[in-house]
Amino acid sequence: MKIIAFDDTGKRLGEVEVEKIEKTDAEWRAQLSPEEYRVTRTAGTECSFTGALYGNHEDGIYRCICCDTALFDSSTKFESGTGWPSFFQPLAKENITEKSDYAYGMRRVENECARCGAHLGHVFPDGPRPTGMRYCMNSAALRFIPRPK
Repeated sequence: MKIIAFDDTGKRLGEVEVEKIEKTDAEWRAQLSPEEYRVTRTAGTECSFTGALYGNHEDGIYRCICCDTALFDSSTKFESGTGWPSFFQPLAKENITEKSDYAYGMRRVENECARCGAHLGHVFPDGPRPTGMRYCMNSAALRFIPRPK
């Protein structure tokens, strides 16, 4: 499979061929905290305003907690008022997959990490310019890397 690689400054390094990461349930449980496992491997949602990254305003990039794939840049993060980290676009569309989610009697668009299938959150068409999208992510699915000076 192909994803777009980024260094820790957020510089696009280009398309890379990688293997899809597949692990057993036991391997994921050993790697992740109970909350990270619940969110990323069982499509859970952390309670609003409780995640470690929802109020983070530092400069840097956000990577998948499960496989380290680069997902979002802090320059696209905004205060959505929802209590979850929200971004108006991913670093690269290739690094995130979308699938329909019909839970709770409505159609939503779920976001997963393209490389490992981790549940990240959902995307909604009510975000700010320039995209009009709101990628509403779970802090437990992300690892923040401060941008090197």
